[in-house]
Amino acid sequence: MTISSPIPTSDTQFRAVASATTAPAHIELPTAVRRALQPLKSGARVVVAMSGGVDSSVVAAILKHAGYDVIGMTMQLYDHGTAVGKAGSCCAGQDIHDARTVAANLGIPHYVLDYEKRFRERVITPFIDSYVQGETPIPCVSCNSDLKFGELLSTAETLGADALATGHYVQRVDGATGAELRRAHDTDRDQSYFLFSTTRTQLAKLVFPLGGLAKPEVRALAHAFGIAVADKADSQDICFVPAGRYTDVIERLKPGAADPGDIVHVDGRVLGQHNGIVHFTVGQRKGLGIATGEPLFVVRLEPAQRRVIVGPRTHLGVNRIRLRGVNWLGQVLPTETQPQAVFVRTRSSQPLRRGSVAVGVNGSAMVMLDLPEHGISPGQAAVFYADDKAQAQVLGGGFIAETKLELPVHEAVEADSKSADRPKLAVTVPLSSGEIDT
Repeated sequence: MTISSPIPTSDTQFRAVASATTAPAHIELPTAVRRALQPLKSGARVVVAMSGGVDSSVVAAILKHAGYDVIGMTMQLYDHGTAVGKAGSCCAGQDIHDARTVAANLGIPHYVLDYEKRFRERVITPFIDSYVQGETPIPCVSCNSDLKFGELLSTAETLGADALATGHYVQRVDGATGAELRRAHDTDRDQSYFLFSTTRTQLAKLVFPLGGLAKPEVRALAHAFGIAVADKADSQDICFVPAGRYTDVIERLKPGAADPGDIVHVDGRVLGQHNGIVHFTVGQRKGLGIATGEPLFVVRLEPAQRRVIVGPRTHLGVNRIRLRGVNWLGQVLPTETQPQAVFVRTRSSQPLRRGSVAVGVNGSAMVMLDLPEHGISPGQAAVFYADDKAQAQVLGGGFIAETKLELPVHEAVEADSKSADRPKLAVTVPLSSGEIDT
């Protein structure tokens, strides 16, 4: 790990680094923020993960204003040339400069940690491998659990920090058996789907001051604190993907990954050829490069044969999902003989669906949906919630390894059509794609 300047190890050195700058004294913190800070003891040392955006900047300002001993840290994760100056990215170039400027104006120490090698090994390489294997990965999950809540939290603890604070829109609540992870008050901003792999040990050391606020309230606080990035656009897309074209990154870092192959109908007919399965995802309709006179969707990907299997919408429904890498945060571990009823989310923007889960061995689990869901892709996550309300407890989650439909197709379609809240076809796609019909 490379650090832009030596990190002080004594309280005297930390105070010497910080300037005398203070936030306006008249600002009254919202009740939801004060509630989120309750686990912290008075004067506690808190490291803030500063990305250079408005959310983490407001978190740093809140903690400084509340009288905590605040240290700002920014992870430098990549440097891909054009990505450094890309609007809406994070953790590189201009964003590091913005984080440093905010910290200086707040009068808190700030350090940049060079995590490029670790980020490449733990996030970018698995991301590429997942696409090559016919999956649609979500790199933000491993970035949060392995780097922010793993490496950065460990560094914070070596500095004597009592907690690590981030700008995530999620809530940590002390329950009967310890810290609980809950959905954000603003369900439109809720990021709990991306934090399902946070462990209980990590959660006990985390603080999320913004989980009870809506985005306009956060920007209002940013202006009240005089934060320079108060109007900065939110980060979008996958942070390390220049111009939003994830296939460019795959082809550049793993040449030959986009081998051509056949596009095959579920009835066995070869309908055409494709230029690499990395260009496709389950549920995709547009951009298939074939014309058949009927609407066809990507039903599954077969990387070993380099085949893209397409078919009508009726072949997209699944109601059984096998998971890997499961992290359970609930109290009682559900088993095959005693599964637990849960609400399930299989895409970050999808409404919660009723189902049940049974956790197996070696980090596996089986999710059973009450009604078939469409366009579920391996590589994404299935996250479990105690209910479908705002601020619901996150019970855990895992990565989707395999999906199937246990009912015959005609019965599944009939059951799906009877659902009162039958969803429009929701597709798992990279945030940057404009070629997917949803």
